[in-house]
Amino acid sequence: MRIPSLLALAFMTSVVSAAPANWNYPAAERGSVVDDYHGTSVADPYRWLEELDSPSTQSWVAAQNKITDSLLTTLPWRAKFKARLTELWNYPRIGLPKKEGGHVFYSRNSGLQNQAVFYVQDATATEPRVLIDPNTLASDGTVALTATAVSRDGKWVAYGTAAAGSDWNEFRVRSVETGKDTGDVIKWVKFSGISWTNDHAGFFYSRYPAPQIVEGTGKTFSKLEHQQLYYHRLGTPQERDVLIHAVPDQPQWFVGGGTTEDGRWLEISIRRGSSSENLLRVIDLGDPRAPKLDAPVLALADKFEAKFDVIGSDGAYLFVLTNLDAPRNRLIKIDPKAPARSNWQTLIPESKDVIESVDLIGGKFVVRVMRDASSRLLVYARDGRALGGIDLPGIGTVAGVSGRDEETELFYSFSSFTTPTTNYRYDLKAAQGGVFQAPQVAFDPANYETKQIFYASKDGTKIPMFITHKKGLKLDGTAPTLLYAYGGFNISLTPTFSVANLAWLEQGGIYALPNLRGGGEYGKDWHQAGTKERKQNVFDDYIAAAEWLTANHYTSPAHLVLSGGSNGGLLVAAVINQRPDLCRVAWPAVGVMDMLRFHKFTVGFAWTSDYGSSDTPEGFRYLSAYSPLHTVKKGGRYPAVLVTTADHDDRVHPGHSFKYTAAMQAGVAPDAGPVLVRIETKAGHGAGKPTTKIIDEAADKFAFALHFLGLDPK
Repeated sequence: MRIPSLLALAFMTSVVSAAPANWNYPAAERGSVVDDYHGTSVADPYRWLEELDSPSTQSWVAAQNKITDSLLTTLPWRAKFKARLTELWNYPRIGLPKKEGGHVFYSRNSGLQNQAVFYVQDATATEPRVLIDPNTLASDGTVALTATAVSRDGKWVAYGTAAAGSDWNEFRVRSVETGKDTGDVIKWVKFSGISWTNDHAGFFYSRYPAPQIVEGTGKTFSKLEHQQLYYHRLGTPQERDVLIHAVPDQPQWFVGGGTTEDGRWLEISIRRGSSSENLLRVIDLGDPRAPKLDAPVLALADKFEAKFDVIGSDGAYLFVLTNLDAPRNRLIKIDPKAPARSNWQTLIPESKDVIESVDLIGGKFVVRVMRDASSRLLVYARDGRALGGIDLPGIGTVAGVSGRDEETELFYSFSSFTTPTTNYRYDLKAAQGGVFQAPQVAFDPANYETKQIFYASKDGTKIPMFITHKKGLKLDGTAPTLLYAYGGFNISLTPTFSVANLAWLEQGGIYALPNLRGGGEYGKDWHQAGTKERKQNVFDDYIAAAEWLTANHYTSPAHLVLSGGSNGGLLVAAVINQRPDLCRVAWPAVGVMDMLRFHKFTVGFAWTSDYGSSDTPEGFRYLSAYSPLHTVKKGGRYPAVLVTTADHDDRVHPGHSFKYTAAMQAGVAPDAGPVLVRIETKAGHGAGKPTTKIIDEAADKFAFALHFLGLDPK
C-alpha cells in the first residue's frame, strides 16, 4: 500500500522554547461580584463573561481568538494535518438503514459534504434518491438534519433541523413520493423525538412554550420550562396541536412519548433530569387505524426509583427494559390493565453483561449487551428462552439495530477503533448474514492493534482501558499518547471509529480510552460510583490511567495529552488543576467549569442528578473542592492548555469556558502554559457541526499538541 506523504513523516524530538514571559493575554477585568454559599463568601470576578452579547464579552472573545490564531497559523503541523484529515474524511459514510412501507431509508455523506443527506430507495428502484439534503439550507453547512421519522406506510417523513449547532429544532413534513414539504411547521422543539400514529395521520412530539427571551441572550439561551407532549395532525397549524400530557407543577421535568410498533400504546416517559430514572405512564390508543388520543393515562411506575423503557408490545402486554432490582438491566412483561408489581414477569433476567437495548424483530427479542465495554448481539424467544447470538467481526461496538417485528431481516452497524462503521444485514430465520454496506478509507487497519488492559484506581477498583497503536510499538515511554475519557451520566465509551484519531495513530501516536466510573459500562452501580460526592472517583480513575501508561512505558508526562468534552471537559480541567504534572498538553472541550453555577444556565438544572447542587451545604462542599473555575492556583505550572467552545453552545453555556480561561490566564506561571481558547462561531455543543469545521478544529488541536510535546515534522 502506498504511504501518503504525511504518513512518512517521523517524529523528531526538539526543544520547545519556553512560553514567552508575557503571552499578552487579552485583558479580563476582575469584577467585584461575591456570592454567599451557606456562610462562605466566594468571589466570581469574571461573572461579566456570562453576558455573551455584551460589548465587553464580544471584545474579549475577538481578542482571544486573535491570539490563538496567531499561534496556530505558525505551526507547521497545522497544514499537514488538515491535508491528511481531509483525505481521510473523504469516504462515504452511510447511516443504519431502516425499512418502512416497502422503502429503505438511510443517511449518507459522500465524504466531504458538510452534512449527511437523507436518502430513500424504492422497492422497485436500483438506485436511491435524495429525499432531504440539509446542505442546501445554508451555504456554510451550519444547518443540520437532527431527526427523521418515517410514517408506517412510508409516505411521509417528519424531520428536524437545527441552525448553528443549537439544541432548538424545527420540525417539518415531506412527501416521500414528491420530495416536497407539506407546509407543516413545528417550532419551539428541544430534546424531542418524533413518533407517528399507525393511521399515518400525525405524530407525537414534545415542545416548550414560546420562550421568554432573556435580554441579551436571544432564543438560543432562553430559559427552559414546561416541556409538554403534543400530537400534531398533518395539514393543521401548530396552534391546533393536541396537548396530550404535561406536569404543570414541575416546570423543569422532561415529558416525552412514543408509540409502540403495533400502534396500540403511547408510552409517556417523565424525567426530572439527566438521570435514567423516570416515571412511566401509558395510553391505550386502541385501534391503531383510529387511535383514541383522549383515552385515560395509566400509571405503571409512579416513583423515581429506576428506569423503565418500553421497547414494544404484544397486544395487551408491554415489554419494558428496567434496572429496578437489576443494576445491569432486565426485560419484564407488564399488563397495563393489571399493573401491580406482583404481576410483572421477568423474561430476560439480569446477568454479568449490561443489557443496552432490546428490539422486537421477526417475533424475537434481539438484545444488544455490553461486556467489558464491548458489544455482543443475542437472540431470545418471546418467552425469554435464549436462542444464541449473532457473530460480530471482533471487539467493537454495535451502535444500532434496525428491523420490524413482522420481518425476519435486520440491519446492524459495527465499528471499532480502526474499522469504520459498517452496516450488516442478518436474517433471523436463516441464521445468516453478511456485510450490507462497507466504506473504504485510505488507511490500512492491518498495521494497527487494540488491546484491553485492567488497571487499579486509587481505591483499588479495577478499571478497563483500551489501547490502540501501530504494531511493533517500542515501549520506551516516548510515544505521544492521547488519553480520552468521559466518566459521567451513565454514558458508556466503547470502541468506535474516529477519522481524527487515525491521523494521530499514523504519526506513531497511541490512543487510550479508559472506562471511568460515572459511565454505564457496568450498569447502575458503576454509574452511581462516579456521581455527586463520589465524583472524585472519576478523577482518580483518570489519573490512575495516566500513571499506568507511564509506569508501563507506553508514554511519559512529557508526551501525554489529556482530552475530553462536555462532562469530559470538566474531567480534564479538574484533573490538571489537581495534577498539573500529569501531562504536557490538555484539551478541555465545551466543559462544565463553574460547578457552583452550572444549574443556572440553559439545561444545566438537569445535571444535578449527576453532580448535586451548590444550593445545598453538602453539595457546595464537594463541588467547590473540584470545580475547575474555583481550583485554579495562582502561579500554577500548568501544561499547555487549549480550551475549545462555541458561541452558540446552548447545552454547556460558553460562559463556563470563558470564565475558566480568564481565571487560568490570570493564574498561570509566566513560564508555563500557554492557556489559549479557541471559540468557534456559528457552532454549538458538537452535534451537527459541519465537516469543514470538524476538520479545522481537529487540525488545530493536533498541531497545538505536537508542537508543545516538542515533536516537529521533518
